[in-house]
Amino acid sequence: MAAPYPLADWTDLTATLDAYAAAGKSATLWWRDDDATHPTAALDRLLAIAPTIPLALAVIPARAVPDLAARVGQAPNVRVCLHGWNHWNHAPLGAPKSELGPERPTAYVVGELARGHMTLRSLFPDMLAMLVPPHNRIAPAAATALRGAGLTGLSAFNARKNVPPGIVQTNTHIDLMDWTTRRFAGEASCLGALVGHLRAKLEARVDADEPTGILTHHLAHDEEAWAFLQRVFAALGAHRAVRFADPVEIFAAQP
Repeated sequence: MAAPYPLADWTDLTATLDAYAAAGKSATLWWRDDDATHPTAALDRLLAIAPTIPLALAVIPARAVPDLAARVGQAPNVRVCLHGWNHWNHAPLGAPKSELGPERPTAYVVGELARGHMTLRSLFPDMLAMLVPPHNRIAPAAATALRGAGLTGLSAFNARKNVPPGIVQTNTHIDLMDWTTRRFAGEASCLGALVGHLRAKLEARVDADEPTGILTHHLAHDEEAWAFLQRVFAALGAHRAVRFADPVEIFAAQP
C-alpha cells in the first residue's frame, strides 16, 4: 500500500525535519506492527531495534498463544491492540482482501470483534481498546458500530478522513512492505511516504494533528526491510524535532 507521494531520499527527510524545527513544531510519529500471534525470533528482533519507542502490536486473537503475553510482558514499550478475529479473507474472488468488509452482516462482524476483544483482554489486561482491521479495510457500517464490541479506537492506512462518530482514529502512512512482491517496498518509496506525509501536515494539506504512522510486519520482513527500519529509527531519533507518541496517549483521547 504505497502512499501517493513522490520518491525521496535521506536529505529530503533531514530537510523536512529541519523545517519542523524552524517552525517551532514537533514532527510527531507513532509505530504499529501487525500480525503477531506467537513469540518468534522475528518478534525478538523487532523489539530489540527500538526498545524505547512505544509500539502498538496488533495481535490476531484467534491465533494468539499465552506465551506471547509472557514475551510482551518483558517489553515495556509494547501496547497490544486487536487485529480482527482470525485474519481470514471474506472478500469475493478478485476483490481486495478484507476480513471486515460488507460481505457479512455487520452484527456478525461486530460479534466476532467483541469475541476477539475479550479473548485478547484475558491475555493482555492492559490492551488498548483499539482495532487494526486486517488488510487495513473495514466496512463503514462495521466501523461505526465498533463501540458495540467495546472498542473506541481504529487504525487503518493513509491519511484519515471520514472518522466514525465516537471513535478515535489514527492511521499509519508508511508501509515497509510491497505486498505485490512481498518484499521491502524500497528506500526511496518508504522515505517518500514518510517525507510526503510529514510535509503534507506541515503545509496543512492533511490533518496536522494525526501522528505520522510507521507500519511494520515483523513476520514478513526481508533483510532490506530490517536494515531500513534500523536506519530510519536512528535518523528520526537523532533529530530534535521528532517526537514518538505513545499509542496509549493517542487512543486514550476523547473522540
